[in-house]
Amino acid sequence: MKIETEFESLRVLEDRVVNCRICPRLVRYREKVARERRRAFRDVAYWGRPSPGFGHPAAELMIVGLAPAAHGGNRTGRMFTGDRSGDFLYDCLYRAGYANQPTSVDRNDGLRLAGLFITAVCRCAPPANKPLPSEITNCRPYLAGEFDFLRPRAVLALGGIALRGYLAMLKERGQIESFAAYPFRHGASYRLPADLPRLFASYHPSQQNTFTGRLTKPMLLAVLRRIRRYLAGET
Repeated sequence: MKIETEFESLRVLEDRVVNCRICPRLVRYREKVARERRRAFRDVAYWGRPSPGFGHPAAELMIVGLAPAAHGGNRTGRMFTGDRSGDFLYDCLYRAGYANQPTSVDRNDGLRLAGLFITAVCRCAPPANKPLPSEITNCRPYLAGEFDFLRPRAVLALGGIALRGYLAMLKERGQIESFAAYPFRHGASYRLPADLPRLFASYHPSQQNTFTGRLTKPMLLAVLRRIRRYLAGET
């Protein structure tokens, strides 16, 4: 089944994301967190809405994550901003030449991405960082819209849920037949049918992965540099 998108521009799509209230469980949770706040951010006004994708409008690389963190993107309004996962990710993106600075603390901190757009399969912070399959499905038209506007040459999925969410979008559109040929593993690189972007995969930079050493900065940098070589036509 083809996913129908009706967005006139990335700006229209962003506005639709920010004002989305389709998933009652996620609306209740994100707004509850924004009201109660973490003690360290007691005096900070939380975003408390879905987080849109952001980055370069002509990006060759699209990074797909899981969802905003309750006290990260749900507080700042920008993906991977203001939490430990973002600290890890943006330092690596800076080292790999995809960002102009190694930190991201809020929406107005001067961060700029070079040839990169960051998004997620779920736009609201979910309880326990676990969106329901139906919630990911509800967000799928937003991912499809960004994909169509950007037409990236490469996609990097951060984690198994992001990989499967991206592949589910392609399957619904009739662009792939199944997931079986594209299992999740860190460092994977897949050539997909027709003119679809090359698909890469990495462990998600969650604290569970980075604190235990399952994902290290050299591991993620190796993936990012492999993508850069691919985009440069070297591999």
